Amino acid sequence: MNIEKKQIHEKWTEYTLSNDLGMSVSILDFGGIITKVMVPDRDGNIEDVVLGYSNYQDYESNPNYFGALIGRVAGRIQGASFKLNDKTYTLAANNGDNHLHGGPSGFHQIVWEASTFQSDEEVGLTLTHKSADMDGGYPGNVEIKVTYTLNNHNQLILDYAAKSDQTTPLTLTNHAYFNLSGNLKTTVQDHQVTIDSSKFVELDSNLIPTGKLLDVDGTTFDYRGGRVLGEGFNNDFVQNKIADSGYDHYFIFDNTQENQALLLDPDSGRVMLVKTNEPGMVMYSSNGLEEGLQLAKGSSRKYLGVCFETQSSPASLHHKGFPSVILKAGEDYRKQTVFAFQVED
Repeated sequence: MNIEKKQIHEKWTEYTLSNDLGMSVSILDFGGIITKVMVPDRDGNIEDVVLGYSNYQDYESNPNYFGALIGRVAGRIQGASFKLNDKTYTLAANNGDNHLHGGPSGFHQIVWEASTFQSDEEVGLTLTHKSADMDGGYPGNVEIKVTYTLNNHNQLILDYAAKSDQTTPLTLTNHAYFNLSGNLKTTVQDHQVTIDSSKFVELDSNLIPTGKLLDVDGTTFDYRGGRVLGEGFNNDFVQNKIADSGYDHYFIFDNTQENQALLLDPDSGRVMLVKTNEPGMVMYSSNGLEEGLQLAKGSSRKYLGVCFETQSSPASLHHKGFPSVILKAGEDYRKQTVFAFQVED
């Protein structure tokens, strides 16, 4: 187990966590951004399986949220406002008329307080931040702690903890784009995905939840038995078309399996298992990723990565029947997501 620190532009620090099996994860204290995840394929070749910029300065704007911690609320909030305890709160409209991923000054744009820890079996980075009352338009003074742990089972564990002195919306996630081909050799079109979910959230043309839950039966959203991701890219199903011929949808977990999701690249043999106590996740297949960005392992293009954003649903602020994002005053917010990497023969 090992930890390395590297200064970036004299402003940030990048921490690289390495285990005894050759896997490593690199994280910035700025935005809690995962810049690299190095894992072996079936032949032992260790390559990067996430999207990251070639020039670290590009993370300052980072409109695609590569690898970033997202908060206070991950996802889109309709009309950039919400009502809580008979009071209306107005947020920044940074996605058309709507509020996205905590707004322009969200958690992806701050330098977190960082500390490291290490033992014989695991190594980790703890990030903390105090978000003041009305920061970004949200009520409550909120203390947040996010811990990244890498162990000798090739598991990357993300633990989220928070507490607020006022009742407030809060749902945190990480926005890493995964591509198990290694070093961006291909798009994720031929990756196989499994999701333990029989219902997903219907979106309107602005990618805002309509308030309806749809059954996955008979659609390209049925990943319960596993399917190739690209089957939904060129499909005529209206929900795929709305998401620019892909996915940007919230899936509600059935919790009938040990793992809530699985990603497999048949060519490399890499497998990523996702286990979480979150009620669901947004699967985003980088449909809106523009071409020509200079990434660490090549040039960007559509469908180059897939995000598994485990979280609650901001649709719950405007509609009933969705997993709530409300954290009550004094309550402990505790969520965990484990990304476990394996290879199949």
